[in-house]
Amino acid sequence: MKLLTASALLCAMMALIAAQDECYVLKKSSSCPCDWTEYNKKCYFYVSTPLPWGDAQRNCQTMSANLASVQSLGEYQLIQRVISDGSRANGRTWIGGSDGQQEGYWFWIDGTRFQYTNWCRGEPNNMGGNEQCMEMNFPGDLCMNDQSCQDRFPSVCIKSK
Repeated sequence: MKLLTASALLCAMMALIAAQDECYVLKKSSSCPCDWTEYNKKCYFYVSTPLPWGDAQRNCQTMSANLASVQSLGEYQLIQRVISDGSRANGRTWIGGSDGQQEGYWFWIDGTRFQYTNWCRGEPNNMGGNEQCMEMNFPGDLCMNDQSCQDRFPSVCIKSK
C-alpha cells in the first residue's frame, strides 16, 4: 500500500513539473507573456482588480499596454472569452473607448479607428451627463455601454506582439 501511495505521489509530482514546463514552452513559442492571450498579432490580459477607468488605463501602461480596443466581432468575442477565462463570469469590464475629449465623439485610447461597436440599445446615452468611458458585458445583452469613468470595474489590456 505504501508503494502504491509513493508511486501515485511521484506521478503527481512529474505531472506538475511537466505542466510548469508547458507554460515555459508556450511562452518561448509565442510573443505574448505566459498569462496573456494571443489573437491576431495582439496580446490580451484580464485584470481582475476593479479600478476607475483612468487607473485601469494607467495599470495597463505599466505593462506596456492600453485598455483594449475592439476592431471586429471576432475580437469582441475573444475579449469576452478572456474575461470569462479570467473571472469565470462575463462581468462588466472596462475597455479603451472614451468620448471624454468631446461628447459624442468616441475614440480608442490606443489611437486606432473606431470601426466596430456593439452598443446596447439606446447607448451611448451619457446618462446624467457623466458617462464618458466604455464598458463591455453590460448586464442582459453583454453589449457596450457608456459609464461614469469613476465607477470601478475589472479591465482588459491589449498590446502588440
